[in-house]
Amino acid sequence: MNTLYYGDNLDILRKKVKSETVDLCYIDPPFNSKRNYNQIYNNVGEEDRAQAQAFTDTWKWDELATTGYEDIIGNAEGRFQPHLVDLIKGLSAVLHEGSLLAYLVSMSLRVTEIQRVLKSTGSFYLHCDPTASHYLKLLLDAIFCSQGGDFQNEIVWGYRTGGAGKRHFARKHDVIFFYAKSGTFTFNAQYYKSWQNKRYNYNPKYPEHFDEAEKKWYHLSLCRDVWEDLNPIGTENKERLGYPTQKPESLLQRIITASSNEGDVVLDAYCGCGTTIAVAQALDRRWIGIDITYQSISLVLRRLEKAFGVDVLETVKTDGIPRDMKSAEALAQRKDDRLRKEFEKWAVLTYTNNRAVINEKKGADAGIDARAYFMTGKNDNAEIIFQVKSGGVKRGDIAALRGDMDREKAGLAILITMEEPSKPMVNEAKAAGQYSHKTMGRNYDRIGIVTVREIVEEGKRLEIPMSLEVLAAAKRASEGDQSNLQF
Repeated sequence: MNTLYYGDNLDILRKKVKSETVDLCYIDPPFNSKRNYNQIYNNVGEEDRAQAQAFTDTWKWDELATTGYEDIIGNAEGRFQPHLVDLIKGLSAVLHEGSLLAYLVSMSLRVTEIQRVLKSTGSFYLHCDPTASHYLKLLLDAIFCSQGGDFQNEIVWGYRTGGAGKRHFARKHDVIFFYAKSGTFTFNAQYYKSWQNKRYNYNPKYPEHFDEAEKKWYHLSLCRDVWEDLNPIGTENKERLGYPTQKPESLLQRIITASSNEGDVVLDAYCGCGTTIAVAQALDRRWIGIDITYQSISLVLRRLEKAFGVDVLETVKTDGIPRDMKSAEALAQRKDDRLRKEFEKWAVLTYTNNRAVINEKKGADAGIDARAYFMTGKNDNAEIIFQVKSGGVKRGDIAALRGDMDREKAGLAILITMEEPSKPMVNEAKAAGQYSHKTMGRNYDRIGIVTVREIVEEGKRLEIPMSLEVLAAAKRASEGDQSNLQF
């Protein structure tokens, strides 16, 4: 069964993915600065500071980095290759303790495990950009080549989107490293439409869907290691999900088709918005996805449901998602800085069946953890705001939520709480009155209170239809269906 893991990919790779079980792994780690590497040394101009901050927010020399570094240098369990240990020592002497070394330590830990879980015939692709690709190449050589593997390609993915620099040539490419675990690996040659002269044409046969005009102007050429025929996700692209580092499906189609066959297992240890998973599903591959943020897990599930229908979720095993009060409390109590707001994200997205939008802003609306929208008529909608509390709830929290709801002009507000609500809280919520849904012809409490216990033990979910779902529900209501909609 296909598996989606929620948690730290290092822990999951070590504890839950067996050795030599994966045919292909592609990763696109959260490092996509699109700036020159001087920023890593904090030598940045004002225009680069936002990108530099994003980098240092993700990779810090903290307790995790220190533990990882000591794990590699100590090599107590012998899991790291001597070449890698020596390389990390050398890089530490040059780079010192900072965000770049933290990034390279993190990659070393995880790629070591990825090499282990790959079958002897497996392949690995690492997607990065020129900022640190030269360092990553050294790591990959130390991990793969020292154990019988080999470097196959440095793929350059070129594109034309975005602006151009005035002090340098426009930086318009990513780097994708391709390694094989051994000398025997899957590779299916890939072709692309080309305007080249026929004498450069490697494959004179045309697909059945080519018409005569296409045969006249286009030819199929064998893919080289420079890919300029695959467009990134544009603002008008129908694939666009709003995920900042989303890659196009065509890119993953090429990689997965080239280095795996139907039925093979594809792993993405930083699955993000799920492009690798969606493409693997469409190409009849089995897959394993891992991500440390519940927002990504939710997005992947929603994406699969939209692309393949709700029944596809029955074929997906999820692991690491809270299923009872004990695991929900454990998530709420985690101290890892990388997991800030994870409890809130999990609670809201689970309760709304992945329909809510998490609020990442800070400031005046910090009390709002998420929002969702439902249609109130053919051309109008209303907003629901959510707040999540892991403890210490009181009547005043309901009063504050009522103020947030009025300020935002939201139709409804919902408080999700780990603790059972007190009677004064319930009375305060009731005092907010009801919302009249004219299309549905029903009233709802303007402020609802939902407990985590109800979510995990009773399977309670938001039952107000949204978007087109509301129109379908309205039609059923007009035909005499008087089933209750409730919080």
